Amino acid sequence: MGLFLLAYLCDLFHVYAKEAGTLIGFSKLLCGTVTPGDTLRYNRETARLPANMLQFAVDKRPVVVWTSTRRCNLHCLHCYADSENREYPNELTTEEARRFIDDLAEFRVPVLLFSGGEPLIRPDLFELGAYAREEGIRTVISTNGTLITAEKARQIKEAGFSYVGVSLDGLGERNDMFRGHRGAFEAAVAGIRNCLAINQKVGLRFTITRHNYEDIPAIFDLIEKEGIPRACFYHLVYSGRGQGISKDDLGHEETRKVVDQIIDWVRDMHARGLEKDILTVDNHADAIYLYMRLLKEDPARAADALTLLQFNGGNNTGIAIANVDNLGYVHPDQFTTEHTFGNVRERKFGEIWTDLSNPILRGLKDRRGLLKGRCARCKWLDLCNGNFRARAEAATGDFWESDPACYLTDEEIGLGETAAAAGAK
Repeated sequence: MGLFLLAYLCDLFHVYAKEAGTLIGFSKLLCGTVTPGDTLRYNRETARLPANMLQFAVDKRPVVVWTSTRRCNLHCLHCYADSENREYPNELTTEEARRFIDDLAEFRVPVLLFSGGEPLIRPDLFELGAYAREEGIRTVISTNGTLITAEKARQIKEAGFSYVGVSLDGLGERNDMFRGHRGAFEAAVAGIRNCLAINQKVGLRFTITRHNYEDIPAIFDLIEKEGIPRACFYHLVYSGRGQGISKDDLGHEETRKVVDQIIDWVRDMHARGLEKDILTVDNHADAIYLYMRLLKEDPARAADALTLLQFNGGNNTGIAIANVDNLGYVHPDQFTTEHTFGNVRERKFGEIWTDLSNPILRGLKDRRGLLKGRCARCKWLDLCNGNFRARAEAATGDFWESDPACYLTDEEIGLGETAAAAGAK
């Protein structure tokens, strides 16, 4: 699914937060909570697979991330939607949203993720969430968490939302700086507690930057202290307001150290009997890096991990993840809004998604012959599928160029081997 990390999620409702299509479940891959045999028993068919295995389906239907409103009560530094606390005209009405949900159900979309902006600002959120559930679609909320009062948590649960992902980008004042609002950290933690108090599935999301990566150990402490069952660590994508802060991304060596740190924390918690889903999102180099570590440290588990990564197929932008914005326009994912394929007010989502007249959508579904640079020659292409196109385009101006956030060395991706072979001739 377009951008993930490694583990095989313990409960795949978690694969479907804002990270849908881009996740790598460290807990699954490291701790073996899902095996290739588990998926094969269901023939890897979407209609038969349980939620925690949908990423391994052979007939992938897209998880749809809907920017249900662009309005937000905060002002985050890396917001891909570049949201503000103001009304945005011409957003989908309740009736238009219901027709859109009908179209998703007809196309057999498995998950609808209500994103924003801040989706809890939308007054018909619970009505639409309940309607989607009635239509057989799993529903997820991606939120900053600051508006989740005890009453809102109850409404979320009653509407049938499978999971709530809450953004935290550091502890205390550091998070408040990223969110552009004093008190945002305490409000978000209170929102998480309100969900946990009524057994509403909830987890946190953390976007890794040069300014907050040192808080990751404290985030793991928070996960353990508060009993938070799941956490997704996002790599920075240069989109929206994040496009202007690409300089704040970690260097390659720093990224490797952070990924190693996350792997070590996952293993430590598993060894102590703490069942947590820990994932990384938006950089499929993580999947290869994790596999290479398993090869050295646990070859038997590495073989299962490799099979699962092959089933998943790497980045699934334009394949198993889609974005519909607040105005109804369909995009490859929520970070790639410069490319538009149609509008759900004018055509059904399924018709738009299967119309391959657009060269970007057609290319995303089979990108091997279009990728350039290191991505085109990488021996792990079948597991990564070219990583994140939005980041490549933001950095180079070319949609099909190499993703600059790939931190694997030339030798690790096979370019050193190619050069050596050429020199031997």
